[in-house]
Amino acid sequence: MFVGRETELKQLEELYSAETFQMVVVYGRRRVGKTALITRFGEDKRTIYFTALEQSDADNLADFSRRIYEFFGLPVSVGAFASWSDAFDYIAKKAREERFVLIFDEFPYAVRRNESLPSVLQVAIDHQLKGTGIFLILCGSNQGLMESQVLGKRSPLYGRRTAQMRLNQLGYRDAAKMLPGLDPQEQFRFYGCFGGVPYYLEQVHPDADLRENLASLYFSPTGFLYDEPLGLLREELDEPALYASILRAVAAGANRPKLVSDRTQISQTTLPKYFRTLVDLGILERVAAFGENPKTSKRAIYRVADACYDFWFRFVMPRTSEIEQGLGPIVAKRLPEAQLAGYLGHRFERVCAEWLREQAIADSLPIQATSVGSWWGTNPTTHAQDDIDVLAADKEAKTLLIGECKYRESFDETAELADLESKRDLIKDYSVSHIALFSKTPVSAGTREKYQARKDVLLVSLDELYR
Repeated sequence: MFVGRETELKQLEELYSAETFQMVVVYGRRRVGKTALITRFGEDKRTIYFTALEQSDADNLADFSRRIYEFFGLPVSVGAFASWSDAFDYIAKKAREERFVLIFDEFPYAVRRNESLPSVLQVAIDHQLKGTGIFLILCGSNQGLMESQVLGKRSPLYGRRTAQMRLNQLGYRDAAKMLPGLDPQEQFRFYGCFGGVPYYLEQVHPDADLRENLASLYFSPTGFLYDEPLGLLREELDEPALYASILRAVAAGANRPKLVSDRTQISQTTLPKYFRTLVDLGILERVAAFGENPKTSKRAIYRVADACYDFWFRFVMPRTSEIEQGLGPIVAKRLPEAQLAGYLGHRFERVCAEWLREQAIADSLPIQATSVGSWWGTNPTTHAQDDIDVLAADKEAKTLLIGECKYRESFDETAELADLESKRDLIKDYSVSHIALFSKTPVSAGTREKYQARKDVLLVSLDELYR
């Protein structure tokens, strides 16, 4: 099923309409939907589609040659090109005669077997392909290699790309389109546990409930997601076990370097390089309180950005012994609902922030927000630690919309709104023009009636987030 990616498709089509040489680099983690995107883009165009494999350079060149011969109607019996240079020479010759798209998928696999390939392609671009209308797409799942071998300053291909796309997971609303038979409450629970990777969502059994899907996909030695996070770490990193320990610590709540060091016994001085790598891969995120620079803030915290990793390292990894003994279905069934709800509460805050960003982009917020985030620090009135779950800021007008996120069946709505009111002066130099209460279920009729005349109060339920 292909959903979302409207922005990326539009960008590709706009580049294609220029009718000039293009080299677009598309990369992102495995199974995030790169191949689906570029296939959808090329389906109504003359397209050569080639995927490199983890095999010898000679075999990749032979397969590439075969795809070219088939595309141009040449007999395969001609045999492979003698070199990659000869293959690109032939492509350039044909590109001067007609326009077509060339998709080179899993480019890093080919580079691993032939380190000179980027240089060969660079020569072909500079001396031949740039003068044609060919639309070249280089795609890859190994993000480290794509950034070093294609986008990095030391790469021969540096400066040749005309556009680049780092494909991220689907947002919560696009992910919901892959779970059409569920109501928003269940769509969120699935999204919180599986994330927005399209291929993962395709594995969900629509006739089974959440715990049944957790049992079959996460808590079974044969489950598709049982070894997936570790497999991705092994593919990208040299020390997967060490990175796994760090992720397990962060998923369990150790959100600062000292806490991670205490839990893992990894020296605090060596942790920054591991954190940077995980942030670059999009697995972790470094978050600073609103108003502080995420790169330099000493109060910044780390969170597991990827929901699949977050769930796996929090709930699955600590129970691998039981799962290996075949007890996974029982573990999944008896996973305490309070623990699951607490975990989903943190993911709920991310969805609320995503909703604020979407509304800001659509200019549908009551302020012209240019930034979305959260805040924590010392309350100057109480001299105690305090926080704001989500906020949207108009940095020019110095105005804020601040919000509280409650993923609970019931709570004291009046008390929460009063608490939000008390936080109006927490952020220096900004005034709060609106407050927002985000809730798992709609607030009571009494609360709505009480605040219906207040134009500065937003009451947003989870169901409304999905509308």
